[in-house]
Amino acid sequence: MHDSSSAASLQEPGTARARVTALLRTPLTRRAWAEAAYCLIALPLGLAGGVLLAVLLALGAGLTVSLVGAVVGVLVLVGCVRLARGLGALHRGLAAGLLGERVPGPVPPRPGSGVFGRLDARLRDGAGWRATAYVLVKLPVSALGMYAVLWWLTGLINLTAPLRWGVFGQDAGSGDVGGMPVLTPIPVGSLEVRTFAGTFAALALGLALLLLAPWATRLVVEADRRLLRALLGPGQLADRVRDLEETRALAVDDSVALLRRVERDLHDGAQVRLVAVAMSLDMIKERLGEPDDGSRGDGRSPASAGGEPGPEGAGATTPALDLARVRQLVDVAHHNATEALTELRDLARGIHPPVLDDGLPDALATLAARSTLPVELATDMPRRPTPAIETIAYFCAAELLTNVIKHSGAGQATISVAEETEGGVGVLRLRVTDDGRGGATVGAGSGLTGLTQRVRTVDGRLRVHSPEGGPTAVTVELPLHA
Repeated sequence: MHDSSSAASLQEPGTARARVTALLRTPLTRRAWAEAAYCLIALPLGLAGGVLLAVLLALGAGLTVSLVGAVVGVLVLVGCVRLARGLGALHRGLAAGLLGERVPGPVPPRPGSGVFGRLDARLRDGAGWRATAYVLVKLPVSALGMYAVLWWLTGLINLTAPLRWGVFGQDAGSGDVGGMPVLTPIPVGSLEVRTFAGTFAALALGLALLLLAPWATRLVVEADRRLLRALLGPGQLADRVRDLEETRALAVDDSVALLRRVERDLHDGAQVRLVAVAMSLDMIKERLGEPDDGSRGDGRSPASAGGEPGPEGAGATTPALDLARVRQLVDVAHHNATEALTELRDLARGIHPPVLDDGLPDALATLAARSTLPVELATDMPRRPTPAIETIAYFCAAELLTNVIKHSGAGQATISVAEETEGGVGVLRLRVTDDGRGGATVGAGSGLTGLTQRVRTVDGRLRVHSPEGGPTAVTVELPLHA
């Protein structure tokens, strides 16, 4: 206990020193300057676009409610929606170039039939109206962004106070001559220095402002990021449709891969063994001979049994039956038939494990009992999910347990499955943990990528927490009904 506390006390100063160093380096990072540049460049675009769109919207709305200019007003409103879409594309491009925030563009508006149909489709363009809301909200956000940039400017200007004093000779002489002004982004009255030594106080203030400036711009940028994702990206319905299309494609690919695996296993496994069984039986049949070929059950021909030789002469004899060879062929046929039955049974179990007929808890208990690693099982399932959900949960548990045995180097694993409520909806939460070396990530060849795709087909989620050194915890969340 003393050693661990001493190690912790030794690590804490190093961690604090690293945090202070990171804080001091923040104004020098590329991210800080990119965010400041984004706020600076977005200002004219946000002000010009917002003011223009606000004027056009007011004009279009005013004409629309009038009887004389209703048609012109509708055309102006349609033009506003199209302009907002264009401005939204510019903002998305600026965010992608400077912030690395790549927001997918919304789906294009649906085409209408005829003049009035096209106008109606444009007026019902939800993505266009969301872009309009973003451009209008961008007005105050741009102003806040410029205020955040002001922290950078005042900090840089104050940083040069000693140099400006020496170059321009700004000295506080006698009389009413003032000193050098000190700039601040916060209105606190007029500040000035009257001595050269006082310029170093302005320099210290400039350093403090530069340390705070990145966090001011970051706060504005984070708010803008949220607005970008919410208003300039696809809507919730479009996201849902795209997600359903992706999961449908995954389900189709998974079913095709399953059929191919079944065909390959049948062709390369059971089919080959059954062919070998048929060949062995043919060879046994040849060894036994036909019923009317004159052979005897004791393996000797009539001539060898003491009878007279046939009309063909003494040289015409029937070959003796090799019982040892026949037994060997029967053993081979029996072995191939047994192996074929085993492979067919494993293949059927891979499609739908029979242990699931009694429910998921019993199936997981069987899986844990068959494991070569000690597995602790905890189940709490008051309601039984649909068969598809049970199958996915079982295969996820089996794959995760296989990963633990093969890759983690763990000495023990734990499987827990429970029904929980999330947002008023029942959720099956499967959790597999181990005390191994950790470092498991999705896409690292551990099978987690395939599991992620499998659970997505039913709107499930897979989360991995596996720091280096362990422990590893993989959580699978599935709906109770597919």
